[in-house]
Amino acid sequence: MCAEALPAVLIHTVALAGNPNVGKSTVFNELTGLHQHTGNWPGKTVESAHGQFVFEGRTYSLVDLPGTYSLFAHSAEEIIARDYLCFGKAEAAVVVCDATCLERNLNLVLQTLEITGSTVICVNLMDEAKKKQIQIDLQQLSKELGGVPVVGVSARSGGLSVLERALAGLAQRPAMRISYPQEIETALAEILPEVERHKTAYPARWLALRLLDGDKSFTESLQTYCPALLQDAVLQEKVCSARQTLRKNGLSEDGLRDEITAVLVRRAEQIYRNCVVRKNCAAAVRERKLDHLLTSRATGIPIMLALLAAVLWLTITGANYPSDLLANGLFALQDLMLRGLQNAGAPQWLTGPLVLGVYRTLAWVVSVMLPPMAIFFPCFTLLEDFGYLPRVAFNLDHNFQKAHACGKQALTMCMGFGCNAAGVTGCRIIDSPRERLIAILTNNFVPCNGRFPTLIAIISIFFVSGMTGIAQSSTAALLLFLIVVLGVLATFLMSRLLSATVLKGVPSSFTLELPPYRKPQVGRVLVRSLLDRTIFVLGRAVSVAAPAGLLLWLLANLRIGGSTVLALCAGALDPIGHFFGMDGVILLAFILGFPANEIVVPIILMGYLGMGQLTDMTSYSALQGLLVQNGWSGVTAVCVALFCLLHWPCATTVLTIHKESGSWKWTALAAALPTGCGLLLCALVANGARLLGLA
Repeated sequence: MCAEALPAVLIHTVALAGNPNVGKSTVFNELTGLHQHTGNWPGKTVESAHGQFVFEGRTYSLVDLPGTYSLFAHSAEEIIARDYLCFGKAEAAVVVCDATCLERNLNLVLQTLEITGSTVICVNLMDEAKKKQIQIDLQQLSKELGGVPVVGVSARSGGLSVLERALAGLAQRPAMRISYPQEIETALAEILPEVERHKTAYPARWLALRLLDGDKSFTESLQTYCPALLQDAVLQEKVCSARQTLRKNGLSEDGLRDEITAVLVRRAEQIYRNCVVRKNCAAAVRERKLDHLLTSRATGIPIMLALLAAVLWLTITGANYPSDLLANGLFALQDLMLRGLQNAGAPQWLTGPLVLGVYRTLAWVVSVMLPPMAIFFPCFTLLEDFGYLPRVAFNLDHNFQKAHACGKQALTMCMGFGCNAAGVTGCRIIDSPRERLIAILTNNFVPCNGRFPTLIAIISIFFVSGMTGIAQSSTAALLLFLIVVLGVLATFLMSRLLSATVLKGVPSSFTLELPPYRKPQVGRVLVRSLLDRTIFVLGRAVSVAAPAGLLLWLLANLRIGGSTVLALCAGALDPIGHFFGMDGVILLAFILGFPANEIVVPIILMGYLGMGQLTDMTSYSALQGLLVQNGWSGVTAVCVALFCLLHWPCATTVLTIHKESGSWKWTALAAALPTGCGLLLCALVANGARLLGLA
């Protein structure tokens, strides 16, 4: 008879910290497996991840802190990491480091050890270090750090039992005491007894150092976690006195922080020299040559544009066949549902809205939206996993600096090509609130994959219809690429305009890490991109497309005075549409396409054909005939393409903008900016063509 396993009753909470791109998420995923969930930190839009794992009968709760380079907080991510390590309920911390660039990571290690000595240092990517002939003496590193456990792992290959054992055997240790220049130590000695008198559960020396520093964000955190320190008049008086003494010695608040940072940097350099031996090797030489190719002024931008064009071509071309298969399957299911309900005696007022309205719209959105996202997001994630995307930010940093924005906006802009909602969410990586808001407000200027079907249809019908073969495909790809470039240029111009008006400011400096190139893990990338990005975005789109399908069916089937409500609305919008080079049906299609850009063309066809449901044409030639019959010309096609590129965000993106900005005011501005630009360009093109006799 088998003995029953004893239940795990002890729960240890462990904080997982580390710089960006050190493999911290890989460590988290390997340890917790599927026993994890995500959300947002209370009051913040920064994503949090929590998970559990069991080792030797004990259950450990792992909290994945935001990636950060320092605990001197300048961003929401750094504030969260600092506050959780100091004031959170974690009993231990794991700091993940990159073995290939250990010296830079040691700054965060030393800052963490000043807060808690109950820490394990996890040196990740040991396999990469071996390839680059980097030898790390882990025992000496532990000795240099005061005896805290140090383990070396290659998390991408699994085998984290050494880390689990280190956590299981972790002993309580006092926080590390780092010696600072005499004037700082004298100031600390003046206020430290007053801090210790409060007998808080937090490291007294570290609290005293932060009080001297006078960091505003830390003061706000103290008001939440330890208000007694701020209310102690004697302590505050001694803090003021110590600061005055420091100022007399030439150390202002900024100078104090610079001196503290310098001490940590020098200590990190010393530890690195004592523990690491690095030899020149062929891999390092290859990496430097590749960096020179991908980031130089002569080749960096052309390669970046070529890769973008290749990803767009692969997305568009590769999505056609699976999109057709998915559409055929979903619409075949629609016919079965319709026949089943009719055979069951369901009334028309139920089958029409439910099947031909809600379900048909959902089927359309899924069949058009899912295949491109399922191709684009894995391509994007593969480039990210390879280490190329930070090079994109490096290449475009100078351009964004001229626009008084942040170079990291290049990454969020690239994500917008897949889905603007995902691009807006990605703006969390930008530290400056002003620059983050600029990135959010301008992300919709680059076209997402939902707008590509409309753009491709217009290009194919009106601009390359007389061509054949490779000339046709290459010209169509070039025109689409030029439209994308126009969106990128509009992003730069609008970013500069915002930074000179409602979001005035100068560009902030930021640490841009160029991580080592790594062979992408294709399986893991596919799972992560499909689950974390594609399904997430598709789920949001479906939630807004369902009610839109019901509204569409009602507008197309309810009649007033012999005309459908859809036709009446289109007629009312016709004069406005004419001024902008379009017509009422086109404008109404864009308005009703607010839940999902993928249904704009089907709504246009539904309006022209007088159909009661979304419809499609079997070929581009048939579609061209219908559009020309309804007054379309080359000028109309140009105006529709411009308005498709520049108009309000879809419903999913609008909801995401509101969530990230926390304001309907900024959300409204994010919708008004591209719409205003699009209408202005359309008016100039349409009325200019009329003046020249071209329309």
